[in-house]
Amino acid sequence: MKEETRPKTPGCARCAFEMPEKICVSQEGKGGKGCPTLLDKEVLEEANREYNIPEVRKFAQNASRQEAECYANREQRPYIMQPTKTRIVEICEFAKKMGYGRLGLAFCVGLAKEARLVTDILESHGFEVISVLCKAGRTFKKTIGLEESEQIFQDGDEAMCNPVYQAKLLNHEKSEFNILLGLCVGHDSLFFKYSEAPTTVLAVKDRVTGHNPLAAIYLSESYYRKVRHPDIVSGK
Repeated sequence: MKEETRPKTPGCARCAFEMPEKICVSQEGKGGKGCPTLLDKEVLEEANREYNIPEVRKFAQNASRQEAECYANREQRPYIMQPTKTRIVEICEFAKKMGYGRLGLAFCVGLAKEARLVTDILESHGFEVISVLCKAGRTFKKTIGLEESEQIFQDGDEAMCNPVYQAKLLNHEKSEFNILLGLCVGHDSLFFKYSEAPTTVLAVKDRVTGHNPLAAIYLSESYYRKVRHPDIVSGK
């Protein structure tokens, strides 16, 4: 198929080429339909110009350094990847590379125990931690127009998760780098929208799999095939 007739919508998830054969990895590589490396040169140039901004460049440099340092024995040839660092270790190391001292922790009330452990770990690395749980402020769900039937507990006022307050409070406290721990789908999105400091995710919420959402993906072709059938997936 000629390049100019390829669809414009990126479709990297459907790329049929193995990693060494991809055009985004090798100059001699190939790209499939909708390959953004082949088709979206103007957007790529626009994106790459952002790395000329000093603070963006520094952030990207340290992120790439952190990525590489997660693998041991990189001088070996041929090289087989040997990952060695957990995400909490990566977060601590990256924050130190950036010179951050004041970290924000926005967490779900259902992970309060984990938040305490995370705070202990961060403080042991010398960071100051400002932590805000999702229910802080006790704003009722009726404030945003929900009926009792739309609440988890339907026998009175229920406090809503308030990611906008979490973000704005951390903004007010001048956090330098924020960490999300188990916020709900959508609530995490609002936090990203309102946070002034850059934000990373330590763990996402999955109420069924012990906060390991990829478990459902790994089993989607076997024991959890129902996830592929929207008509039966919801609580059935």
